[in-house]
Amino acid sequence: MINFRVISYFQGIILVFESLVIFLAGLVSFLYKENDAALIISSSFIIGFLGIFLWAIFMNCDKSIGKKEGYLIVALCWITCSLFGTIPYYFTIETMSFTDAFFESASGFTTTGVTTISNIEMLSHGILLWRSMTQWLGGIGIIILSISVMPLLGVGGMNLQMLDITGQPVDKLHPRLIVTVKRLMVIYASITLLLAVLLIIGRMPVFDSICHAFTTISTGGFSTKQANIAFYNSAYIQYVLIIFMIIAGSSFMLSYYAMHLDFKKIWGDEEFRAYISFITFFTIVLCIIQFSSLQSQFNEKTFRDALFQVSSIISTTGFVTTNFLIWPQSAIAAIALMMLLGASSYSAGGGIKVVRILVLLKNGVNELKRLIHPNAIIPLRIDKDSVRTDVITNVLAFISIYILILVFGVITITFLGYDFETAVGSVLATVGNVGPGIGDFGPFSNYSQFNVAGKWFLSFLMILGRLELLTIIVIISPAFWRK
Repeated sequence: MINFRVISYFQGIILVFESLVIFLAGLVSFLYKENDAALIISSSFIIGFLGIFLWAIFMNCDKSIGKKEGYLIVALCWITCSLFGTIPYYFTIETMSFTDAFFESASGFTTTGVTTISNIEMLSHGILLWRSMTQWLGGIGIIILSISVMPLLGVGGMNLQMLDITGQPVDKLHPRLIVTVKRLMVIYASITLLLAVLLIIGRMPVFDSICHAFTTISTGGFSTKQANIAFYNSAYIQYVLIIFMIIAGSSFMLSYYAMHLDFKKIWGDEEFRAYISFITFFTIVLCIIQFSSLQSQFNEKTFRDALFQVSSIISTTGFVTTNFLIWPQSAIAAIALMMLLGASSYSAGGGIKVVRILVLLKNGVNELKRLIHPNAIIPLRIDKDSVRTDVITNVLAFISIYILILVFGVITITFLGYDFETAVGSVLATVGNVGPGIGDFGPFSNYSQFNVAGKWFLSFLMILGRLELLTIIVIISPAFWRK
């Protein structure tokens, strides 16, 4: 039997914590003397009372958690937060429907960054902070889950990180997992604070700096401006964000070593080297495409635009400084490929993840070698450590399912009346938690014109992608509910 009591107990704790964050957003609106302060605080009380009710009823329940409970707790974390996160939007934005509010909330907690809001700058400071905080919380949440829960559930090959596939297994940071999680939370908060300070130095307003720090480190991409980062027109701000987007898209396990100036271990990580190689390669490709097509002189801005968009897309942050849809089709194809690749393991980024791409490529090379030498024993190694066959199978299955879901998603969106390019762009952006799409819903567009069915379907894809696909697929399968 599934222990629904312990599941409800954890949902109560989550709701209490969510209500406290909403209350903080309400206080910010109050300090700015905005009219929606009371509504935001009321939202906090409603959610908080429900959370306390669940926590109080089930606080004495059996706290043992099996694999099924683990799957349900992981999935319901994002579903519950997204569902109740709609309340501040729905209460304060008169023109926002419940569908749009849920879409916005799911986009925040999954760190996707797509929006249905047509004029972001009309929002109050409290709601802007709430949008940013949803991404910051979603980012640290997925990092903690990827370290503590998903490897134990064996979700999409996530257990291979426990086998030293990133070169920095959890138990080598500290023998107690809870201490490791606390250290990573401190690192996460410290990097956020550092970025906020650097943005303030670059003359970005203090409030905007805090919000953008939240949404950069979480690889979320929500901005306080409708024109996104292009609004500031500052090379300094863009270069600072490039550095921190790259950091956010890399493993936060490596940030521990960076704080101890152990750069040898960082560069010794094979996934990190591949991640940097992808960023370098695609930056060069986009520079060449722009230079050859526009027949213009190569300059610093051409390089900066290319590097910014590559860093933003591969890390799945989703910030934009230019409308890349006006670039040649070859550049858009490269961007679509980057949306598929994604960030590193143990990061808040989405996509397939670099470590899985490494497994896929190395397994393909090994299979070619076996064709030539059928009797040879050729292990697949990451950071000089062998990866088990069952883990390789798990990774390949994950990638196969990922591709199938993309195909299914594109077909569904086209059935809803949208063209193929728009369908591909919106599905890649939501399943990969990237943000800006291609087609009709590009970098400076919003999803407000999507029909209701499309918004709910894309919201589902955002949560599906955030939870590594298999978490949701396992739960909705009939076999999961059998005794």
